[in-house]
Amino acid sequence: MIILDSSFLIAYHNTRDVHHAAAARAMVRLAGGEWGEALLLEYVFLEVVTVLRARTGLKVAARVGTTLLQAREVEFVPCSDLFLETFSGFRQQVTGELSFVDAAIVAVARRNRPGFVATFDEDFRSQEGIKVIPA
Repeated sequence: MIILDSSFLIAYHNTRDVHHAAAARAMVRLAGGEWGEALLLEYVFLEVVTVLRARTGLKVAARVGTTLLQAREVEFVPCSDLFLETFSGFRQQVTGELSFVDAAIVAVARRNRPGFVATFDEDFRSQEGIKVIPA
């Protein structure tokens, strides 16, 4: 199982992103099932469409949002049930480098060992129990 982070999805869907080529290579592997089922947290979805709207416009953001919600390879994960666990992890972090959304990703990744996370966010590399993809 692999959890998708917004940095990965934004890089994949924005050809001008510095990480686009690496995201495209990893997406082929992800679509092939190399890391198991892909999870898209509701919080991440919100970040992705918001950032893409700002960087590429509403049309692209809406298209990407629709694609993500309809993708057979991706399971959408509502976050209401994760809220209290996420907030607990968020407030207890020692270094304070994780956003609230990142804390939710860590919580879900730790439940699903080995905790693969598709991301370009370096803050995940210091998290115990998390394996960052692409490496």
